[in-house]
Amino acid sequence: MKIEVSEKALRWFQEEVGLENGDKVRFFTQIYGTSPIREGYGLAFTIDSDSKEAAAHTVSDGITFFVNETDVWFFDDYNLYVDYDEAKDEVEYRYIKP
Repeated sequence: MKIEVSEKALRWFQEEVGLENGDKVRFFTQIYGTSPIREGYGLAFTIDSDSKEAAAHTVSDGITFFVNETDVWFFDDYNLYVDYDEAKDEVEYRYIKP
């Protein structure tokens, strides 16, 4: 599994969430959500300082974005692309088959 974060999404995290160099963002599954790859489940994020159990990660401008081993099942061999939706003014998740 691979994680990519667009420049626009990175700026959103920095400006709206206040993230800076050294911060860590964990993407995790939540029940009763929506996604195009898992019925009844969605993806959310939290600020998390512990990325020891990361199954996948990427670093952009000193910020680590990761998914723990316990949540990798959700992706079902998809890669995660995090982008920014200007119309909604929020991040959006795209799931891409390699």
